[in-house]
Amino acid sequence: MHADIAGRAAELVSSLDEVPRRVLDVGCGTGLLLRMLAERLPGAEKLVGIDAAAGMISVASSKETEPRIGLSTGVAEDLPFPDSTFDLVVSTTSFDHWQDQGAGLGECARVLAPSGHLILTDLFSRWLAPTMIGGHRGHARTRHRAALLLRSAGFSTVTWYRGYALIIGTVMASK
Repeated sequence: MHADIAGRAAELVSSLDEVPRRVLDVGCGTGLLLRMLAERLPGAEKLVGIDAAAGMISVASSKETEPRIGLSTGVAEDLPFPDSTFDLVVSTTSFDHWQDQGAGLGECARVLAPSGHLILTDLFSRWLAPTMIGGHRGHARTRHRAALLLRSAGFSTVTWYRGYALIIGTVMASK
């Protein structure tokens, strides 16, 4: 499933008008999407992945042979990069795990260049609305709540794409 989700995100990146030169993957896990993007974006200068789990960074590092890819431990809510560093920020299936999704989206907007894009794939479905009452209170698990957080973080354009299955969706946002 993760390979299919990463593949769909990579296809969406390939459809962008301008090829991103600097890419950040927030919640990169094993680095699968970064490796796919490195293959599809030969003109990209730097592809960076962060993940809150040191074990995931260790696994990603052990698989890495592409010199343009850099990996480090970090969280979405406190990205260790200067403003406007990246042309593209991607995140697949990690958004639901962010402690403070609003703060994380704010950080994504901060590190994104003015003409850049955020591509976010995660659990977004009206079928998940009941789960926000219990353990996922405060999380954006519907398109409506995610769009509100994106706009609050400074994104003006929000476009939804079919993700994977009924409960996984993809949104592309730009400032």
